[in-house]
Amino acid sequence: MTSSRDPEPAPDPEPFTPPSPAELDARLDSITRQPFRARFHLRGRDRVTAELKGPATIRWHAYDLIAGRLAPARPYKDGKQTPYRGHPVFVAQHATGTCCRTCLLRNHGIPKGRDLTRAEHVYVVEVICRWIEREMTGGAR
Repeated sequence: MTSSRDPEPAPDPEPFTPPSPAELDARLDSITRQPFRARFHLRGRDRVTAELKGPATIRWHAYDLIAGRLAPARPYKDGKQTPYRGHPVFVAQHATGTCCRTCLLRNHGIPKGRDLTRAEHVYVVEVICRWIEREMTGGAR
């Protein structure tokens, strides 16, 4: 039995619907035109790492890094948790606006203050990996 003092449970977040591949590319085109984001490209060791590891390993790394650094409701040092280089995923996070929960809200509409859903987590990884793929193939910037 609940008393009148017990808080109401938080409503479930609205189901996240990932964009189609064409919508994802359009969103990336828009985000990467922002002056700050447009400065990021895979270069040097980060590019070599992406070449040597290959897409499957980079995707696994992205999934793991996002799980620890972005997926929690209140990530440790949010806003400062993503280095600017050292791994292709870090560069991609800054280029795509998936580097912190504030950027994730502004660029992708994913709210702060709650854990990422599985669908949102997978979407963030897809955004990162699609940007890396476009960088590696010289695709749209």
